[in-house]
Amino acid sequence: MARAVLDAALARRRAAPRAGRRSGGGGESGGRRLRGYSGPGPDPRDPQLFGAVLERLIKQRGWQKPAAEATVFGAWEKVVGPDIAAHSRPVKLDAGVLTVEAESTAWATQLRLLAGNLLKRIAAEVGNNVITKLNIHGPAAPSWNRGPRRVQGRGPRDTYG
Repeated sequence: MARAVLDAALARRRAAPRAGRRSGGGGESGGRRLRGYSGPGPDPRDPQLFGAVLERLIKQRGWQKPAAEATVFGAWEKVVGPDIAAHSRPVKLDAGVLTVEAESTAWATQLRLLAGNLLKRIAAEVGNNVITKLNIHGPAAPSWNRGPRRVQGRGPRDTYG
């Protein structure tokens, strides 16, 4: 009879942790145990869209303004249009002032005339107060300050005239 009572107690002891795990209460974790699959409803373990995760990360870290500034450089053609992008490129962004280099002086003049319109396009694409001013210049002229045949003084005067 003692052997039967001991076997029954051992059987109950072995069955108790399994029953506790299945019911979700108690156990070693002390809290509710997660299911093995997500089921029909939304679950934080479900796969997420990469764009949604990235957008949430940008908001949490406060990277909205740097991301908008990077959009100006990365998607220049989308921001200003293909015609303007074919003849210009953004060079530098400092404290809301975007420096744009045009391929010729004629395009630089044209972009200066369109500066207000360009600012509106940029604001519509990346947000307000990201770019506050445009600094537009033409291509850089060749420098005669360095070279193997540099002459001290005023430099070559008959080169272009």
